Parts: sequence; C-alpha cells; structure tokens
Amino acid sequence: MMRQYELVERVQQYKPDANEALLNKAYVYAMQKHGQQKRASGDPYISHPLEVAAILTDMHLDESTIAVALLHDTIEDTTATRAEIDELFGEDIGRLVEGLTKIKKLDLVTKKAKQAENLRKLLLAISDDVRVLLVKLADRLHNMRTLDHMSADKRARISEETMEIYAPLAGRMGMQDMREELEELSFRHMNPEAYETVTKRLEELSKRNEGIVKKIEAELRDLLVASGLTSAYVKGRQKKPYSVFRKMQSKSLSFEQLSDVYGFRLIVEDIPSCYRALGIVHTRWRVVPGRFKDYISTPKQNDYRSLHTTIVGPSSQRIELQIRTKRMHEIAEFGIAAHTLYKDGASNADGDILSRESNAYSWLRHTIEALAEGDSPEEFLEHTKLELFQDQVFCFTPKGKLIALPRGATPIDFAYAVHTNIGDTTVGAKINGRIMPLVTRLANGDEVEIIRSGVQVPPAAWEEIVVTGKARAAIRRATRMAIRKQYAGLGHRILERTFNRAGKIFSREAMKPALHRLGQKDVEDAIAAVGRGEMSSLDVLRAVYPDHQDERVTVKPSGDDGWFNVRSAAGMIFKIPGKTKVGTEGGHSEIDADVDVGPIRGLSGNVDVKFASTGAVPGDRIVGIMDQSKGITIYPIQSPSLQRFDDQPDRWIDVRWDLDEANKSRFMARIMVNALNEPGTLAKVAQTVAGLDVNIRLLNTVRVAADFTEMMLDVEVWDLRQLNQLLAQMKELDCIATVRRLYE
Repeated sequence: MMRQYELVERVQQYKPDANEALLNKAYVYAMQKHGQQKRASGDPYISHPLEVAAILTDMHLDESTIAVALLHDTIEDTTATRAEIDELFGEDIGRLVEGLTKIKKLDLVTKKAKQAENLRKLLLAISDDVRVLLVKLADRLHNMRTLDHMSADKRARISEETMEIYAPLAGRMGMQDMREELEELSFRHMNPEAYETVTKRLEELSKRNEGIVKKIEAELRDLLVASGLTSAYVKGRQKKPYSVFRKMQSKSLSFEQLSDVYGFRLIVEDIPSCYRALGIVHTRWRVVPGRFKDYISTPKQNDYRSLHTTIVGPSSQRIELQIRTKRMHEIAEFGIAAHTLYKDGASNADGDILSRESNAYSWLRHTIEALAEGDSPEEFLEHTKLELFQDQVFCFTPKGKLIALPRGATPIDFAYAVHTNIGDTTVGAKINGRIMPLVTRLANGDEVEIIRSGVQVPPAAWEEIVVTGKARAAIRRATRMAIRKQYAGLGHRILERTFNRAGKIFSREAMKPALHRLGQKDVEDAIAAVGRGEMSSLDVLRAVYPDHQDERVTVKPSGDDGWFNVRSAAGMIFKIPGKTKVGTEGGHSEIDADVDVGPIRGLSGNVDVKFASTGAVPGDRIVGIMDQSKGITIYPIQSPSLQRFDDQPDRWIDVRWDLDEANKSRFMARIMVNALNEPGTLAKVAQTVAGLDVNIRLLNTVRVAADFTEMMLDVEVWDLRQLNQLLAQMKELDCIATVRRLYE
C-alpha cells in the first residue's frame, strides 16, 4: 500500500509548490473516517483512495483533485457529511466529493435502467467540473485492478459496464492509456479463455521475433537522425491482447492473418518536423495504400492530433507509425487531464493557445444537453454509447463549417448535427454540388448542403438509416409526436361520442383534474391513449365524473323483422340482430354497454360483429364502425375506408383486442405479391407460408405482364408479429419483386 509521504512526494515532483498541508489533512481525515473498514481483498479501506490519488498524480493533476480522490468515499461510506467537508476543506472540494457520492445513490428496477441512470448522474456531475470525471475514472481503474477479489457475478457485471461505458468514455476524453488498461482488465474477466489464448499467442510471437522491435526502432531512429531530425524519439511496442482480439473479430481474421501487430511512435520537435518525418519514412519504405490519416490538420473531437501511416518497413514487417510532437503525445496519453483547464490560456510548443475547455470537454457538454431532450434513460444510454464507440469522418457546410460525424453517417445525420430543426425539415441533400440520396454514406472532406421543406415530417424509417444518437433520438421524438397527433384526433372523436351518450359535455379542461387518476402526464397524452386503444373512453368518463353510473341500454323488439331496437340512456336508437342473447326483466331486456364479445373488448352484448374484407389481426390498432342495419365492422386503423366516417363520430366504437381470447384463434389478413412468372415461384411462396405455420385461405393469381404475376393471398395468422415475419421472409425470396399488405 502506498504511504502518505510517497503520495506527497509524487505531487511535489511535478508541482513543487503544492499545498502539502491540504494533502496531509485530507489523508488524515480519510484515515480516521474509514477507520477499521476493509476491502474485499482484506486490505485496509484507506488503500483504495490512496491508490486512486496515485493514479491521478500520473496525470499531474492539482492538489485539490488529489484531495478529492482521498475523500471521494467518505460521505458515501462513513459518517462524514458535506457540511463537515465544506468546513474543513472548502466548498469547492465539498461539491466535488458530493458529486461523486450522488453517482452511487441509485435504486432502479432494471439493470439497463440502472446503468443508464448511472451514466446520466455521472455526466450531470461532470457538467459542473471535469475533475469529477477524472476521479471517477481513476476510481474505476483501481477497482478493476483489484477485481479478482470479487465474486464471479460481480466481476462479470462490473467488467461489462466498464467495457461499455467507462473505457470508451476515457477514450472519448482522449485518455488512451487509461482506456487501454480498462479494456484489457475488462477483457480478462469477460472472456478469460480468449484473453488467455491471445496473450499466449502474442508471447509466442514475441519470442519468435525477439529483438525485432528494438531493431526496427534503431533503424527508424538512424534514418531520421541521418536526415536531420536529430532529436527524434522512436518507441515501438507490440499491440495489446484486446486490441488484437477486437481486430480479429471485426475483420474476421485468424491470428496468423494479422500483419500489423507492431506499432511505433515517432516523437519530433514541432509540426513541420512531423510532415518532414512522414516524407522521410515514405521515401525510404513502401506505403500501404489507404492507411494514411492526417489528424494534425483535422484533429479528432477529443483533441487527438497525429499523423498515421502504415508501411512495409524494416525486415519486410508491416508496421503502423504514429508521428506527433511531444505536446500531442501528452494529450494522446492523458487527454483532458493534459490541458491547463484551471489556468489562463498560454501558448504551447505547437503554437496553439491552450483554452480553458478542450474539444473533448465541449463534446461532453453537448452530450449532456441531450438530457434536456426528455428521452428515456435507455434511449439516452443508447445515444451516448453510439457517440462513444464510433470513429469519425469530417464534412463541411457550404460556408466551410467543420462537422465531425461517426463513420457511416448520412446527410440526415449531418442535418441533425447542424440543428434539430434542420434535420426535421430535410427533404434532400447535395454532396459536393451533386444531388445525392439521403442514404449516401459521407466521406472525409465532403461538402454537404441540406435541402429543406417547411411541411416535411421525418419518416420513422429514417431511424434505421442514421447512425448518430442525436438524429435517432430526434426522429423518435418527431415520430412519437406525429403518431400522438393522429391518435389524439381519433381519441377526441371517441371521447366526444362516449360523453354525449352519457349526457355529458367533453372538454380538455374537464380532463385536467383527472389526469392523476388516469396515470397520464397531460391531456393530449390521455386522449391519444384512448385513440390507440390503451385506455377505455369509459375509464376517462368515470375519472372525470366519478359519480357517473355505468350506462345501461334498453332493448325492445322492433317488429317482425327479427331485429331489436336499442335505446341508450342518452336517447340514441340503433338496431341489433334478433340473435342477440339478452336477459329479460319486467318485459324489457337490458344489456351492459361495455360487455366483452369474443376477442374484441369494448363491444355491447352479442351484437353482430364482422371484420373488414381485408381482415384485422391481433396487434393491429383497431376501431369499430356501427351500422344500424349490419351491426359493427372492425377495421385496422390504417384502413383507407375509415376516411368515409370522419364526419360521423357517433358511429365510432372504442374497441381493442382481448389478447387472451385472440391468441386462441387465427385471423385473416390480405397480402398482394408481385412475383416473377417462372416455374417454381408458387412453390417457393407456399413453402415460405407453410414454414411459418401460416394458413392460406384464398389464392388468386393474375398475369399482369410477360414476366410478372400478381398473387392476392388471404392468409390466416395468429397475430401481427407472425404476419410481419411472413412479409419479411417473402421479401427476401429472389422470385418476389414486391410484397405488401392490403387494407380495405
């Protein structure tokens, strides 16, 4: 275990005027508070904050941050309070310690939600001071180093979270050394067999090529010195197990197929020397095409700057080279910790002004802004993971503004990166002056001009095209709003009819006091829920008017035509067929207006019910239309026929599937297939249908051209999911041109 004086000496090595009294006081306070507490390893608990502080000294952080590291578990695990720490160490340190404590105080239902909220809490705490992130990453690194003492389940869970969140977050902050160590430790616990295999193969390769790294270092250094770069520093290394494993997985390569297991860094004096060294190396050895990247003229968003190239170098070895200045190397290793975040701007050796905020921290702030968008914790987690893991391409607006995007991004991603409103109104794009499809993958250096329309609404299908979390979240929000608007219109008509039938007047104002009883945030959400069939209109009526009695209807024979006249409490009269089964009392028949009929909930008694000619299946959003002579017809909400009844809200019936009953029967749906007119086509279609346990009720074929035939199939399926599986598999058949569902 590190001792107190050793920690102070480490800080004084890079900051001779460090406040030694503050460090000593923080150590003594943490020691007293943690007392006899032990870690899972059996070591005194104080060993953990000491090691966390030591990790931060490697980054040359100020004594206040080191003090926070010593104190970071005191509020959480001891009797210490924020007020006590404020009094002893100042409000700045107290705020940081409390920020780290809040990250841990979570009690959520699902593992995914807990992980998402952990990330939210972490990023919100970081938004005030980046030192929270540095201490948290150091805390996680030491915990990973001592993970062997935990149970197998905890090792797996902590390693997974580290690999998914903390390692890429360290990388996004430019802290590559920490990222690599976190990945290696996680890899060892998550996939011990693969870790052992790759490590063993690398050791064998190292023995077989013993001395080759030193030989290549010497040859590169001699070449650079002979060419005038006398102060050049060359350092080579073999790649680490996880880096090798990841490349094998992503490129589907065996270990023997890997050709660039060695990497070398060339450290030179200044930026002109970087390009000079590149020219010297390229002149001497053959370059591997397509492997050159210039991150000096176009830095990564985490401030990483370097020249990358791959050559077939000394001893015919394929090696990767990174060429950079000493300052660039510091930022590459320590990221935001290498920036003078707490000092006034000053010029560095590369001629740059070190600002108070690095580009990496700027990205972090923009990510935190997504918290205000109202996404669910799970969506926010997905958003941030997308941003953490992706490599980048750099594109430009017509005015020359640089936009950094993940690799594989489209013009839609570009539009949302500029502004959400621009993304929402995008209808087209010009790439380098040419109109191109919105699905085009952008390349480095592309100039992108977005074509907009004020009436555009982003299609839901865009969510499958885009790769950025911001675009995906914005498209989901726009889709939800469009769907809510559609269902709110239907819900409003249903509620008006239900309230009128009960002799009440429906209004949005009347619903507001009842929202808490309905479990809805606002009136529009409640109305849309009725339109979607998620909530009964009668439930809304009862919530708004708690004293209202359930409506009863009076049924009398209408004559000798076999039908009954039904009079509701609101005075509405309609007919139901004579086969309706009702009980009699006092010469009159009565039925409950909200009795369930078969698989459809919300119907009245045994009224005659039929489906639209093209069918409806469980999972469809459905609505019933009352016809005085034909009973009720059930339509999917997508049916164009419903437009005929827009001006007749009194005929709309609020219905939904009773899934327990519906799952006992098959239901008909109609699909149209445009297929090649060749032998075996019908057999392939039939085989696909049978393979999914779907029944064909009716099949009609019409030859529409010399090479094509139209097939109209009425199929019987259990639910919408099975129908969608059928449509998807039929689309993959090479004999099928198009396949779609038909609606009446």
